[in-house]
Amino acid sequence: MNRVKAKKNLGQHFLKDRGIASMIAESLTGQGYSSVLEIGPGTGILTGFLIDRHFPDFRVIEIDNESVHFLRENFPDLKEIIRGDFLTMDLEEKFSDSMAVIGNFPYNISTQILFKVLEHRERVVEVCGMFQKEVAERICASPGNKTYGIISVLLQVYYNTEYLFTVPEHVFSPPPKVKSGVIRLRRNSITEIGCDEALFSRVVKAGFNQRRKTLRNSIKSAFSLKREDYRDFGLRPEQLSVKQFVELTNWIEENRILGE
Repeated sequence: MNRVKAKKNLGQHFLKDRGIASMIAESLTGQGYSSVLEIGPGTGILTGFLIDRHFPDFRVIEIDNESVHFLRENFPDLKEIIRGDFLTMDLEEKFSDSMAVIGNFPYNISTQILFKVLEHRERVVEVCGMFQKEVAERICASPGNKTYGIISVLLQVYYNTEYLFTVPEHVFSPPPKVKSGVIRLRRNSITEIGCDEALFSRVVKAGFNQRRKTLRNSIKSAFSLKREDYRDFGLRPEQLSVKQFVELTNWIEENRILGE
């Protein structure tokens, strides 16, 4: 069976190094959840190691029919193989308790996966997975780093992020043109960020949409303000911590002209 051909159109590169697969499986802490969902198992190289960890509730979700058939044939001990798309999956219906998500995520939907996780942050307490290296670095970047951006801020509000290790191109079939990075996200204790969440998202996106400009220019182009004397307006967005973005959001809420 040509496993590569079966998923090539889904942006998937198959990991063939069992040592790295074992390291990814072991990156799950197992703390604070009993359910684990693997996204896009493909040929199951990661699946076998996850089964060996004996989580009370381990399931996989796979969109490709050929892969589903392959998994059923080769992993009869799997509790459930969900045929479907994680991005449209109803997590509340499938999982009644806290859970973790893991996978060798397809590059073309990896950030969408994380934004879905963010929507279900009260349920998904841990994420471990492989991303394009640049995306992994961006997710884990700290303020002042040139890779620090929108996804860094929005995820780090609710998750502690950790870059674990880099994966070279040659351990995949077919080899991607870029390196990969494995990261871990752990849910922190924050439930309320201290400002209007929708406005916070708008402020972060407005700042980084013109990241070479100071916040004064990027925020002015996105909001009509009564004042322009905010203390951090001379900074660029990558210089602001999550806390500073929360403070900026509250200032904008107090000083914006409604009906803009």
